[in-house]
Amino acid sequence: MKDFREMKRRGEKITALTAYDYPTARLLDESGIDIILVGDSVGMVVLGYSDTTRVTLQEMLHHTRAVARGVKHALLVADMPIHTYDTPDQAVKTAKQFVEIGAQAVKLEGGANHVAEIEAITQAGIPFMAHIGMLPQSVREEGGYKVKGRTQSEAEALIADARAVEKAGAFSVVLEIVVAEIARQITNAIDIPTIGIGSGEHCDGQILVTHDLIGLFPWFTPKFVSPAARVAEEIRRAATAFIERTRSGNALSNPSRASSE
Repeated sequence: MKDFREMKRRGEKITALTAYDYPTARLLDESGIDIILVGDSVGMVVLGYSDTTRVTLQEMLHHTRAVARGVKHALLVADMPIHTYDTPDQAVKTAKQFVEIGAQAVKLEGGANHVAEIEAITQAGIPFMAHIGMLPQSVREEGGYKVKGRTQSEAEALIADARAVEKAGAFSVVLEIVVAEIARQITNAIDIPTIGIGSGEHCDGQILVTHDLIGLFPWFTPKFVSPAARVAEEIRRAATAFIERTRSGNALSNPSRASSE
């Protein structure tokens, strides 16, 4: 965890991406990514839910186990799903379950309102990543995904949240969809790294949902994402080619290999 503070001091950007399965985790790990997050965004991009509020603890544990098998170098962080950290005792119990199956740190959503839970987790010796700004688990209460920090009161509350989670023991904090200038102020106000998602370029690092980065979930792409690949199009192309080969009676693209096996 000290390494990330050192990276912040040196001005070296921290990189983070999500993974929900073994092959993706292994590929990201081999690429040299700093942090791999098993995010509860799995609910939308893998499980087909409308938001993260339906993701269960058992689902998160299942995907974390798979990811852990593919990670050798990156820091593996797991999201704690909604209503698994409502009290300090529950938060520690949940965090320990993730650590037992291979996670090296955990993350929950909230700032000053969850200081007791954060302190309980860190005092139990479990590294903790904070998450403030837009909170996906609160999307139903807030009526959608909204940019945070637009008003003075919101900006002050975000800075207070960042200081609170730092004091509670977080080693870093995700800033989701925060006004870029406020994200810059938060980054300058605390000693732990800020990792932005849709929060401008002034954060100490950046995180994205891998499916958004590589174009694997074409039905929705956040406005702040410019896909670096179009994997969904390649899957459709390959599937279409397979269908055409099969229907034409030429299903084996490499018959010699198939016969040898």
